[in-house]
Amino acid sequence: MQTALDPIAFTLGPLTVHWYGIILGTAALVGLFLAVREGGRFGISPDFFMDLVLIGVPSAIIGARLYYVAFKWEDYQDNLLEIFKIWHGGIAIYGALIGAIIAAVIYTRIKGYSFWRIADICAPGLIVGQMIGRWGNFMNQEAYGGPVEESFLRNSLHLPDFIVNQMFIQGEYHHPAFLYESVWNLAGLLLLFWLRRRPFLRAGELFFSYFIWYSIGRFFIEGLRTDSLAFIAPEWLSTLMHGLWSPMLLVFEAGELDPGYGNVRISQLLALLIVIGVLCWLVYRREKGWADARYSDPVLSSKKPAQEQSGSDDHNSKPNAMNLSEKTE
Repeated sequence: MQTALDPIAFTLGPLTVHWYGIILGTAALVGLFLAVREGGRFGISPDFFMDLVLIGVPSAIIGARLYYVAFKWEDYQDNLLEIFKIWHGGIAIYGALIGAIIAAVIYTRIKGYSFWRIADICAPGLIVGQMIGRWGNFMNQEAYGGPVEESFLRNSLHLPDFIVNQMFIQGEYHHPAFLYESVWNLAGLLLLFWLRRRPFLRAGELFFSYFIWYSIGRFFIEGLRTDSLAFIAPEWLSTLMHGLWSPMLLVFEAGELDPGYGNVRISQLLALLIVIGVLCWLVYRREKGWADARYSDPVLSSKKPAQEQSGSDDHNSKPNAMNLSEKTE
């Protein structure tokens, strides 16, 4: 009989500390570290990013939970207290992003910074946070894929025992979808590190690249899962989504969904719309001349005199009126 890992890290009297919370906290700290390091190149105080995390993390958790609960309301309407028990699982990453972005837009406006410039700096921190955070799903035995043979996990993927054993759920072994997404995000992190030093990169485009990369991976990995949020869509949309996902059938089988629950996964549809929308927006904003500022340009606050902002000393371009009054789009 396979033994699953204990999701509880330790207890202190009445306080129970779950691995899920520890892992999410670690993810936030690593993301903060990356943002502080990169922000230092532009002369932005570490306190700015620490405050941003203190505001953004709770907003992300609230957004993630509300997003999930909204689509699973039938599971919570008779037990409202369960909404607050996030350690039981049930958060949605796109909801977390919505919550975090709303908080970041408000905070950056208060501080006088362009949202796009700060979002660029934070993009690697976001994807590394998701990369680490997926291991919280691993500890909770959630966000897994459809059934597989044990030999696939051990002999094809060469996974260690602790992962293989944790993927034995309800009498069957399952795809470690959390691991696929974590590895995909690691590759995305390396891509963002490379992109942000390219001279062609404009302000906002690293953040957009993060969304494109993450959404492509999410589209294909989500199709393996059996616990996806879904809805009953018109047949043409269901056929389109299955057709776009079909190259995965060369290696994997799609995760089964209850036809009465839905035939289109919400995260897959949202991922597809994000990729299309962001690509169109990237082209449009360049055509309109809204992307003149480059990633390497100084990041200045309209709330501070230029001489107090030391970040411009580290770059070749001079601060000018456009830098001082950068507007979000």
